[in-house]
Amino acid sequence: MDWLNLVQWPAMVVTIAASWLVASNHKHKRNWGFWVFLVSNVLWVAWGIYAKAWALITLQICLAAMNIRGAAKTEDNQETEHAEA
Repeated sequence: MDWLNLVQWPAMVVTIAASWLVASNHKHKRNWGFWVFLVSNVLWVAWGIYAKAWALITLQICLAAMNIRGAAKTEDNQETEHAEA
């Protein structure tokens, strides 16, 4: 079995971990979740290139853009809350 074919399994685990973090009530964990999602996006793109799954690659690029946006919004909210305190 080709080792690159196995990338889909850690990608799945990292995606699940990121989903768990993003659903947290703690802002710090949610922020980490967005960044963990970016790791999963990279893993899925690597596997997608190997598998020639172009729709999956496109999806992961779009999701990565949304994750970057979410991470930026989370960080902005944290800065605003610290300034108000």
